[in-house]
Amino acid sequence: MTRKPEGPLRRGWTTGACATAATKAAFTALVTGQFPDPVEITLPKGERPSFPLALRRAGKGWALAGIVKDAGDDPDVTHLATIQAKVKALPRGGGIHFKAGSGGGTVTRPGLPVEVGEPAINPVPRRMMAEVIEEVAVAHGAEPDVEIEISVPGGEELAKQTWNPRLGIEGGISILGTTGVVHPFSCSAWIASIHRGIDVIRAAGLEHAAACTGSTTESAVQERYGLPEIAFIDMGDFAGATLKYLRHHPVKQLTLAGGFGKFCKLAEGFLDLHSGRSQVNLNTLAAWAGERGANDLTKRRIVEANTATEALNIALQQGVPLAQVVADKARDVAVEHVNGKVAIEVLVYDRDAKLVGAAGAFA
Repeated sequence: MTRKPEGPLRRGWTTGACATAATKAAFTALVTGQFPDPVEITLPKGERPSFPLALRRAGKGWALAGIVKDAGDDPDVTHLATIQAKVKALPRGGGIHFKAGSGGGTVTRPGLPVEVGEPAINPVPRRMMAEVIEEVAVAHGAEPDVEIEISVPGGEELAKQTWNPRLGIEGGISILGTTGVVHPFSCSAWIASIHRGIDVIRAAGLEHAAACTGSTTESAVQERYGLPEIAFIDMGDFAGATLKYLRHHPVKQLTLAGGFGKFCKLAEGFLDLHSGRSQVNLNTLAAWAGERGANDLTKRRIVEANTATEALNIALQQGVPLAQVVADKARDVAVEHVNGKVAIEVLVYDRDAKLVGAAGAFA
C-alpha cells in the first residue's frame, strides 16, 4: 500500500467528474462548432472546477473530447488516465444513451447499481452527464438527444488493478464518484468496493462469503473451501466497514480470515486494522496468555516482544494457545457487529499461511 506523504495533500477529481467535463465539451462542440477549453462543470455540492482539454476531435454528427484525470495526491490507479467522451447526435426524441467504448467497463453480473449489459457508469456520473447535456441544449436551443460513449485508452489493463474483474465488470474501468472530488487516502473507494462485492455475492445467491485481510489469507481460504472468486471480499484493514454492511445486507455464512497481528486488533474491538490507526497491545496478549496457562516468564517475554508475530511464536513454543484466544475474541466482536444475522467463523493465520487459530469453524 502506498504510504501517505507528509504535509497538506492535494485533492483530485473522480473519473465521473472528468467524464462529465469531457461530455460537456464534446456536446458544446457538436452544437456550436467550438470546444470550450477549459470546460467548467458544477459538482453535486456546488463546486465549479474547470478542466483543460487533452484532445478534441469532431466529425459529421459527433464530437469527442478527452480530459486527463488528475487524482491529486491520492494513489489512484486511474491517475493520469485520459477519460474520453464521444457525443453522437440521435434522432429527436431519442433521449440520452450511454455506451462503453474501448477501455470502458461493462456490467456482466447483477448486484451493482447499474443493470447487467450497461456501461459501468455509476448513477451519479450518469446524472451529472445528463445534466450537462440538458444545460448545453437549453443554452443553445439544441435537442438533448445523444449517445455518450466513454472510452479510456489503456483502461482494460488498468481495470486489472481494481476490483472490476471480481465484480463482473469487463472490458475496462468504471466511471465512479458521488461528489466529483477525490480526497487523498480517504479509503472511500475501497470501502465502496467492499459494499459492491457484498451486493454481487448476494445477487448471485451465494450462501458462503469470505472476507480476508490480504492475498495470503485469501489463498489459504480458497484452498480450504474452493469458493468461487466472486465469493471473496477484499476486506483489507476495513473489518468495520465489512461487518456493518453485512449487518444490513447479510449472507448466510461468512469466513473472516486474517493474519495474527491484524486479528489481535479485532479481538480487542478495533474495527480499523491498519497499523497506523490501531496497535497490538502486548500487555493484553500477555494477559490472555496468562488465562490459558502461561507462566510469568512467558508473559514477560510476550510483553517485551518486538512484534505480534514474535509474541505468537513465544506462545507457541510454550504450548500456549494464544492464537485460539485471539480467534475466539475476534469472532465475538464480529458476531456482535452483525447482530447475529450472519454465521461467522474466524480463521487466524501466521505469516507462513499456517492456520494457528479457528473459532466457529465451518469445516
